[in-house]
Amino acid sequence: MNQRNNEKFIVLVDSLAAVVLIIEVILMGWEFWVPPVVIAGMIALWAVGLSEKMDQDVRMLFYFSYGALMLFYHGVHKTSMFDIALTAVLVMATYSILNRVYMMNAILFEYFFLLVIHVCNFTGGTPIELTRETIARLLLHVAIVTFVYYISVRTINERIDDEEEKKVREERIEENDASTEDFLSNISHELRTPVNVVNGMSDLLLKRGAGYEADSVKKAGVRLAYQIEDIQDYTECKSGSVFLEEDEYMSTSLINDVVTYFRLSDNTGDLEMVVDLSPDTPTVMTGDVKKIHKIFRHLLENAVKFTKNGGIYVRLYTEPTDYGVNLSIEMTDTGIGMDANDILSVSAGLYQANKKRNRSSGGIGLGLFIVYGFTHRMGGFVKIESEKGNGTTVRVTIPQKVVDKKPCMTLRDGFDSPVLFHVRPDKYKVPKLRDFYRNMVANLATGFHVPVYPAETVYEVERLKEKLGASHVFMGQEEYEENRGYFEELAKEDIVVAVSADAEYELPANSRVVLMPKPLYAYPVIKILNEGKDAGDVEENEHTERPIFKGVKALVVDDEPMNLVVATSLFRNYEMTVETAESGKEAIKKFRDNDYDLIFMDHMMPEMDGVEAMKRIRDAASDLGKNIIIVAFTANAVSGAREMFIKEGFDGFIAKPINTSDFERVMMRVLPGAASGKGGKAE
Repeated sequence: MNQRNNEKFIVLVDSLAAVVLIIEVILMGWEFWVPPVVIAGMIALWAVGLSEKMDQDVRMLFYFSYGALMLFYHGVHKTSMFDIALTAVLVMATYSILNRVYMMNAILFEYFFLLVIHVCNFTGGTPIELTRETIARLLLHVAIVTFVYYISVRTINERIDDEEEKKVREERIEENDASTEDFLSNISHELRTPVNVVNGMSDLLLKRGAGYEADSVKKAGVRLAYQIEDIQDYTECKSGSVFLEEDEYMSTSLINDVVTYFRLSDNTGDLEMVVDLSPDTPTVMTGDVKKIHKIFRHLLENAVKFTKNGGIYVRLYTEPTDYGVNLSIEMTDTGIGMDANDILSVSAGLYQANKKRNRSSGGIGLGLFIVYGFTHRMGGFVKIESEKGNGTTVRVTIPQKVVDKKPCMTLRDGFDSPVLFHVRPDKYKVPKLRDFYRNMVANLATGFHVPVYPAETVYEVERLKEKLGASHVFMGQEEYEENRGYFEELAKEDIVVAVSADAEYELPANSRVVLMPKPLYAYPVIKILNEGKDAGDVEENEHTERPIFKGVKALVVDDEPMNLVVATSLFRNYEMTVETAESGKEAIKKFRDNDYDLIFMDHMMPEMDGVEAMKRIRDAASDLGKNIIIVAFTANAVSGAREMFIKEGFDGFIAKPINTSDFERVMMRVLPGAASGKGGKAE
């Protein structure tokens, strides 16, 4: 029992003992004034226990004093002489849970004191006759009380030793955790710094037309950056030190990122992906969107890694709750699957389907454990359904707050025309892939309340078009190529013909057919339904307009020269004026001699780290009457790093390797005068 429960137990036992004592006083005809005093003491006992206003040691002393007084009053009467030992043993056993040796000493002393009172007849009356039988009984009682005292004291000391050892272990664990955090911070910085250089320099080479070789270097750098993050995330999940960050995000951006990542992935098996976004998903929610992105990435990587034929079905939907919504992410593949033992091992730690050194699957086997760790930390749960050789479905459910509850996708008012989906059922070698498309179409039809009809042949397309007056026909690349002439002629009429095809697929010149690059997902479909042949670029393009920070003068501080080259090149792409400093001291001097709109400050630098340099620049700004924005620009990106830097006094946080989306978001926040796509400067 913990200490609070021990106190409750003591108060309860003392109260029961008080009731028994009152009954004994009445039955034995002892002093009439005792019951009121005992009742008053019991009331005080409960008051002290419930209020918890006194110090804990004082409260325990009060409980013990009350019990010891009742023991003395009971034992001092002649009729209780042979009951003293039993009562003393009960009191010792009860108060031993408080782990106070002095209480055991006091009870033992009290027992011998009462024994002396009776043997020496200090209470008056008829003295006790010390026969052999009486002496034997007293000696037995003394032995029992002494033995119980010894056991109680030994038990208390052992418990105290255990608590001290536990405390030492906890202190060591805390020290180890702190050392681990320092190690993670250092290793993150040391590994991310060269990765930032590799990625940044390969970007520069690609812009200069370096070609395939530079692109391969960039992909390798990105992969290494992800693996560094995975090791870091795994360690935090294992130690239970995952730190959550809340941001607003758009639900459509989650899907857009999944589609983009799939297109950039090493999909050597030509897998198909079907993305099913429920139309009634809230437009804007609040949560740790970075960790949700990582959950998506790990689920998608595993699905691609262990699926050779068929495809992947991604479904995202929400269920309303009192606190907002439960965001559900489902990832279903047609891959190798897992058995029951594999599923059980996933949440316990490291799991990989193939642990051989020559495995072809790649990865370091941390993904699903990280998914479990992040999901549980966010108050959600993970469910895996799988069979060996029959694919896997992973369902992640996470509670999220709702900022804008409007549906993320809406159909224009008045749209009630039937829609045809022309798909040949026999073209899929893996039947599940056909089911994926059917599920997506059915969910869209239900969500938008649009009548959708399947048409397996061109004959059915023609028949349903005439019979129902359908306004849209959606199909796959194979269906279009088989009857290209028919559908090109159909597109010249008032019917919208849309084809889901590979990203590099090209339509004939002057074609009126609308192209939807794979993978197929809800946004292009709803855009075509709303805009028809005028849909143009059907891709989700809410993030394509890049902000410009023309005229913004920035100072980049970093002790790694190549990092300065990378950052300078990136920032100048946004039409910023950039100067550099290789140390905190140089940054302070340059700040005093020049005017800057903002400073990007590295964290780990020799002689003076970024936090100290930032604070000295703040002091200098106060002396000079300047305002300055300082953004932490560091490879120290362990969980909670952003909050730590903001708490220290930074205005923003950008991790290395640099993510342009994160950079733009931070810049738009710290430079409120910047206009997206038009340039601007902080005022």
